[in-house]
Amino acid sequence: MTHRILVIHGPNLNMLGRREPGIYGSQTLAGIDTDLAAAARTLDIEVTCRQSNAEGEIVGWIQEALDAFDGIVLNAGAYTHTSIAIHDAIRACGKPVIEVHLSNTAARESFRHVSHVSPVALGVIMGLGPLGYRLALQALAAHLDRGSS
Repeated sequence: MTHRILVIHGPNLNMLGRREPGIYGSQTLAGIDTDLAAAARTLDIEVTCRQSNAEGEIVGWIQEALDAFDGIVLNAGAYTHTSIAIHDAIRACGKPVIEVHLSNTAARESFRHVSHVSPVALGVIMGLGPLGYRLALQALAAHLDRGSS
């Protein structure tokens, strides 16, 4: 069975490659999505990547995952630290979620130390740049394979 994974990129991630490259690196979001598509082929999974700056749209996509996807890789960006709505959507959806951050949020400003996603996530990968997305995809695929055997 091929697993279907939704990758959600939150606010300002459309600015990757231009936004604070010292923190977020120089790779663009399109480059990350291309890498994820290649990784998905090697893992024999389907991946759909989406980006939004709108909290409500992200909540809608998480709700959609209930029927359309087997798991989610989520970089909620700044909404990680503010959105109870995203937290609640993940809980309601019941699908496994891997939280991803390009930077190590624990080593940054204190307001970035609290995540409303982490308590409802299967795992968290942070500080590894774009590699974190690929690792999250691998971890989620392995988790789903264990659940279906």
